[in-house]
Amino acid sequence: MEPKSNHEPHAYGQVADSGTVRSSGKLLWRVFHGHFHFALCRAGLDAYIEDMSRLIRFLFAGGRLFLGLSMVPLIAFGVETTSSERLPNIIFITVDDLGWADLGCYGSKFHETPAIDRLAAEGMRFTDAYAAAAVCSPTRAAMLTGRYPARLGLTDWLRAEYQGGKIPADRKNPTGFDKNPDSKLDTPTNALWLELDEMTTAEVLKKRGYTTAHIGKWHLGFDDWSPEAQGFEVNIGGGDVGEPPSYFDPFLRPANTAWKEPALKGIPKMPSRLHGEYLSDREADEAVNFIRQHRGGPFLLDLWHYAVHLPLGAKPELIEKYKAKNPQGGQKNPDYAAMIESVDQALARIVAVLDELDIASRTIIVFTSDNGGLSWITDNAPLRAGKGEPYEGGIRVPFIVRWPGVVPPNSTCNTPVISVDLLPTFTEIAGAALPVDRKIDGVSMVPLLRGAPSLEREAIFWHYPHYRQGNATPYTIVRKGDWKLIMRYGGKPSELFDLSQDLSEKNDLAAEQPEKVKELETAITNWTKDVGARLPRAGN
Repeated sequence: MEPKSNHEPHAYGQVADSGTVRSSGKLLWRVFHGHFHFALCRAGLDAYIEDMSRLIRFLFAGGRLFLGLSMVPLIAFGVETTSSERLPNIIFITVDDLGWADLGCYGSKFHETPAIDRLAAEGMRFTDAYAAAAVCSPTRAAMLTGRYPARLGLTDWLRAEYQGGKIPADRKNPTGFDKNPDSKLDTPTNALWLELDEMTTAEVLKKRGYTTAHIGKWHLGFDDWSPEAQGFEVNIGGGDVGEPPSYFDPFLRPANTAWKEPALKGIPKMPSRLHGEYLSDREADEAVNFIRQHRGGPFLLDLWHYAVHLPLGAKPELIEKYKAKNPQGGQKNPDYAAMIESVDQALARIVAVLDELDIASRTIIVFTSDNGGLSWITDNAPLRAGKGEPYEGGIRVPFIVRWPGVVPPNSTCNTPVISVDLLPTFTEIAGAALPVDRKIDGVSMVPLLRGAPSLEREAIFWHYPHYRQGNATPYTIVRKGDWKLIMRYGGKPSELFDLSQDLSEKNDLAAEQPEKVKELETAITNWTKDVGARLPRAGN
């Protein structure tokens, strides 16, 4: 039995079946009762509009035309006569640290993801989709703003308060350099939050009448820089932490003396409600209740799962299921596989409620990850390396869009797209205007979703001017066509790959193609100047 949410759906949340005379009678009563009482709340108006649309479809079906009865509230309030004429809902699902090869529809033989695979079968699967960074916070900032992390000055993951992130006395992001005694370079300090003067998708779509909600991981700032401060009317679970203390309610973690980390208690804006409840189930429950409350739309729902980020934690019965399987290839972690299946189950619940409420046809679902999978937890093959690395395994991510009536089912797109493209895409879908007082780096993917073969863009870029555990040193990347150049700082040579022939990046062509290296290094130099990227400098 599913746990009962603390966030109750509004009374209008139960939709009558318009397929029978009896249910249509109920609709008639609700519509005209709602005609006088809908102004009590936004959710009531939304539900009234939805009931009105259902009633009109019934009255006009089979030649039944009750104009005198049906058109009075329609004319009085300017209600649109068909749901297809209304602005679509947008559900944007991000899974944390999910690898490109972790899904059945992307080739996994070990992980079971039937709901996600169905989403791909009913929509468009992108083969060359990228996160804007190989780590989480910069990608999330790019998703929201349509601007490259380098332009935002937010190029690494953000430290939570327990990790040393602090609000400076002047309440400004740092602008200095971090000294690195074990390296040749000093690196730019990273931001502590996403600045409030950045325009987000939520703020843009609110101007078009969208109700906006964020559920799950945020990792873009403290309380003053929370989702509520960035345009989201509802925030459940979004705070400064990048990982949950635990995946089970009440979400507690003891102190970690080895890492000098204090005990963590709970998840911001997600109060404990049912001991032992699994986090992905809770996130799904909150999402379903939000959809019920705002089924009249339009709404923007960002569901950003904490899963599958460390610490690994999954339902025992699912762990046992994967322990009993015969692992295929490098994907063989039962805990990780179980976490992915819980995310898949969450999607299944969301799709089910859209079908139940008869709003699936006007709801767009976008599904992706914020960076590549951890290479020691999963296997990103045929891609090289994983999270934090400049190779494809660190930045290429699954990306699926279902848009009924627009996106051809079971279609595939090979055009490169990147996180910064989301804001202009959502803006075009909503018929909104892009911010004109700032540079937007992304381009709308709507032409691709409608069947265009390519986008008008020459190249895409990444900038990570930091050191990271493992072999990752400061770098900037450009992909232009099928060519990819990784330009490293501190005297290390650039690497050049032809992704059309070498997806696994095994064959560095820099020595054989010096002119191509020069061309792409020049493109990087021009781009870093354009976006104001902060570069590593020689250490003192």
